Amino acid sequence: MDRDLSEEDSVVDLSFEAEGPLAPPVELLERLPSYDCLFQGGGQQIFFPPLEAPRRPPEQRCWSSFLEHRIPVVTEEVAREALLSFVHSKCCYGSSAASDIVIQELRQQILCRYRLETFSESRISEWTFQPFTNHLVDGPRRGTSPRLWDIKVQVPPMFQEETRKFQVPHSSLVKECHRCHGRGHCKCSGCHGACMVRCPSCSGAKRRAKQPGRCQMCSGSGRHRCSTCSGRGHKTCATCKGEKKLLHFIQLVIMWKNSLFEFVSEHQLNCPGELLAKAKGENFFKDENTMVYPLVDFPLREISLASQRGIAQHSATLASRARVLQQRQTVELIPLTEVHYWYQGKTNVYYVYGTDHRVYVADYPERYCCGCTIV
Repeated sequence: MDRDLSEEDSVVDLSFEAEGPLAPPVELLERLPSYDCLFQGGGQQIFFPPLEAPRRPPEQRCWSSFLEHRIPVVTEEVAREALLSFVHSKCCYGSSAASDIVIQELRQQILCRYRLETFSESRISEWTFQPFTNHLVDGPRRGTSPRLWDIKVQVPPMFQEETRKFQVPHSSLVKECHRCHGRGHCKCSGCHGACMVRCPSCSGAKRRAKQPGRCQMCSGSGRHRCSTCSGRGHKTCATCKGEKKLLHFIQLVIMWKNSLFEFVSEHQLNCPGELLAKAKGENFFKDENTMVYPLVDFPLREISLASQRGIAQHSATLASRARVLQQRQTVELIPLTEVHYWYQGKTNVYYVYGTDHRVYVADYPERYCCGCTIV
């Protein structure tokens, strides 16, 4: 059961991303009883979700409406208008052929597209840090850190992916910066603390080759003030931003992901499957719940098998690492028409697919390239 957090336990949303490694040296940090695993050979830990509640029993479904369902037939006029619209969208296609073709035959088929969406939540923890700016420290002395799945957060709208990061309550520790050892600055990498570097103009020779007199840039010293640190010999520590101390804490990373499984029923026509997978269809069936059941009694066996396969795949993939929040399965009907036509003594085909009458044509007879007809 989720645990309500008091004001002291409130979760802080993080907008700061730490620079440098996420896992600080282990010897710098104290052990937190609930998170000892972060010290066991890695700086990140996946927490398994709690067991789900028993699933609802499956419902009896009647599929008589599927057998009776009809999608408007693509007529010769609709097929020609779809081709003309397609041609007008292509700069290198001529429209006269689309107007003059003689349509000989229309072969129509209704396909089914099964889609399963599984919206899940996974949580991991990791050590991170940020510069300490003398603000209130929510450390172990203020209480025991809650377990990661006990921390309540606002869930985004279902089936919308998102990742958020939160600071785990009572996990903060203030330590000296391990990069600059509490000085707030580090030796300059350009001059290695010497404040001066070899003159870039004369390369330290004090005078330029084939030119009389001493080097103008370094006044004949062969040395020049380091531009990286402005001659100070050190730079502000990039890890603690000059604050000398770091606030280490355990960060909760929550990922909401929408896993997708799709299947399109087989057909006897030569239209590319990747186009049909993206085609616009008519929604025939929708089932949404915390967990959905396979469509074992669907009239098309291949859709029933796809439903069983998709649900099994998502269950096996997510069971050990995520909590399933919602599932949605749909069946869409996609019309597909093979149009046989005659033009200038040759016969060919094109396809009209989807409820929005998209067109696929592999060999259009009137194609141009840069204004020149391809012979």
